[in-house]
Amino acid sequence: MQEKLTKAAIIENLHNKLGYNRMEIHCVIDELFEEIKDGLKDSRIIELRGFGTFEVRVRKGRAKARNPKTGEVVAVEKHGVAIFRPGKELKDFVWDITDGEEE
Repeated sequence: MQEKLTKAAIIENLHNKLGYNRMEIHCVIDELFEEIKDGLKDSRIIELRGFGTFEVRVRKGRAKARNPKTGEVVAVEKHGVAIFRPGKELKDFVWDITDGEEE
């Protein structure tokens, strides 16, 4: 099983690397996420060069879908989904990873 990198761990890593106050780093990260969410809510494409692109795509609804947990047939309305497309630099960076670890 792969190890998770949590927001708290990212904040701690940035604190150790940069020396900034943990609370300030936490606020900056939270504001970054809010900006991304607000952009997606406004149907904007968020492009972070060297990392990737976030956007919303609308999935069409269906009259018949199945709840995988209960097996119950339900209707699904048209709805938006967040999509992330990695950028070229990120794709190249992870290309040779074969078992969850860098070689």
